[in-house]
Amino acid sequence: MEKLSEKECIPCRGDTPALEGKQLKDLYQQLDGEWTLVEDHHLTREYAFDDFQGALNFTNRIGKMSEEQGHHPEIYLTWGNVTLKVYTHAINGLSESDFIWAAKAENLY
Repeated sequence: MEKLSEKECIPCRGDTPALEGKQLKDLYQQLDGEWTLVEDHHLTREYAFDDFQGALNFTNRIGKMSEEQGHHPEIYLTWGNVTLKVYTHAINGLSESDFIWAAKAENLY
């Protein structure tokens, strides 16, 4: 089975249903245990750093990867901390691309 981080995000059309049930849970189980699935709607993950510069550098790497994938998270940057929230806005829920994106974010940490 191909790892999530090796796949590419695919733009989601608004008529694609959000993931649910077994399909949603199966994809979630492929992620690092630090990601939180919130109300089957979005994924969140907090990353800790020793200083602001480390957090900023990570944020910039996330931004670059997001542009390359055409899939963009919500990013909250503070001193020594970056919090990410990802879901597919077009469907107001989770698509496979959200899980692919989250796996790619893990590789950047």
